[in-house]
Amino acid sequence: MAESNQFPCLEKIGFLLPRTTGLPPLNGLRAFDVAGRHLNFAAAAAELGVTQGAIAQQVRGLEAHLGLRLFERGPRGVSFTAIGRAYHEQVGRAFALLLEATARVKPEPSRVTISVTPTFAAKWLIPNLPHLAQAHPDIDLRVLATESLLSFHADGIDLAIRQARAPFGANIDARLLFAQEIIAVAAPALVGRDDLPLTSDRLALLPLLQDTHNLWPVFWRAVLDADFPRTGRRTSLSQTSLSIDAALAGQGVALASRFLVEGDLAAGRLVRVLEGSLRGDRDFHLLAVRARQRRPAVTAVMDWLLTTSAAGDQAGGACEDQMLEG
Repeated sequence: MAESNQFPCLEKIGFLLPRTTGLPPLNGLRAFDVAGRHLNFAAAAAELGVTQGAIAQQVRGLEAHLGLRLFERGPRGVSFTAIGRAYHEQVGRAFALLLEATARVKPEPSRVTISVTPTFAAKWLIPNLPHLAQAHPDIDLRVLATESLLSFHADGIDLAIRQARAPFGANIDARLLFAQEIIAVAAPALVGRDDLPLTSDRLALLPLLQDTHNLWPVFWRAVLDADFPRTGRRTSLSQTSLSIDAALAGQGVALASRFLVEGDLAAGRLVRVLEGSLRGDRDFHLLAVRARQRRPAVTAVMDWLLTTSAAGDQAGGACEDQMLEG
């Protein structure tokens, strides 16, 4: 009596192995998939964390293996050949299936790394973190607070929040979080019994808190329609968060993006000393590398940031503003 095979899966593997010998190198397929999504070798290189030359070499190797031209090269970039476009659809589908199969057998980590400026971390993100923890208790958020521009791939960054102007790079997915709307705020004790809004003459007598953006001259002209006074008490600080803290301590009048001080205004710790605001041209954006599929934890944090920022913007209401031209 023939002995039964105790490992039937080995029969399947042995049957499949000869069929896989004709597959192209995986690195070439991956380079082709990403380059085809961007139609730009430089953007593909940025996403994969390699050089543009490495992408070109991998794609050429794949074309040599297949004996087919997948891209047309031109002075303005690359475009698909007819067979290249059809092949890319199938390759992309195959990678999506691999990601799905891997996710089923190996749960993905829930850690998300986000890079933000120190001011954004101190004045908005950290005060709102309890809400994120309540909505997504399984997510381990790692916050890197720095003014430096970090690399998504080299520094292991999933998301970033920065003040910037559009347009962004072809490989960057940018979502607007907050418009740059600058307002003037102070502690109630500093203005005392003065009627609000203050006049320009009264404001000129108060100490003004300046940060590295140095927006007081532009703000004064746009909102008060007057020249910024050359004399007066000034205190310069290296970060907006420090000028907000100084204002809370009654040390002067600070300029800050409205969303950064909404909590202090609602609690009565700060008051707006002028009605007008200055509309800046460097809005706060949520940034991520463009990808066909993201880890669920990263998507959850992105959705939470967008939802929470939209709710805060609506709560702030509209106000008269002046435009800051770039």
